[in-house]
Amino acid sequence: MKAYALEWYTHTMSLKTSRKTSLRGLKSMKRIVAKEEYCMGCGLCEVYCTVQHSKSKDIVKAYKAEKPRPLSRVRLEVNKPVSFAVQCRHCEDAPCVAACLSGAMHFDEKTGLVSHDAEKCIGCWTCIMVCPYAAIRVDAERRIVSKCDFCVSISVPACVSNCPNGALLVKEVEA
Repeated sequence: MKAYALEWYTHTMSLKTSRKTSLRGLKSMKRIVAKEEYCMGCGLCEVYCTVQHSKSKDIVKAYKAEKPRPLSRVRLEVNKPVSFAVQCRHCEDAPCVAACLSGAMHFDEKTGLVSHDAEKCIGCWTCIMVCPYAAIRVDAERRIVSKCDFCVSISVPACVSNCPNGALLVKEVEA
């Protein structure tokens, strides 16, 4: 057991070192920022995220007909009078990447995003346990995790483009 722990620690430290080195090449990264003072708790961020990650891209079909049902990668946190959307922060030193036993969570050096490979995910939930933002969700039907992928297939993430109050923004941050 001690040998495994040492191997895991060595692996974790090498990830941190290589990630910091790779980030030096990036000048800036895009991140989603939540402005809780503008959020009214409508839940449209969850709805449009679900639709964006559906096969049909149709709101009715996504909720009523698709099997397995698509899962929103954003979660609305409501504790009146405050509400805000919670999604992956794509941390620079992502604990989920370091904790992932199968390598399903990985840091994409080109985009600066933490990505999830569903094919490699074994459903051990270690990433969920270590995420400081509680931004990784269980996809119970598929027995894997699900997290924000920044809607890389479109120019602006669905949650941001469909927020009626502008409570979610895409912001460039320095690497």
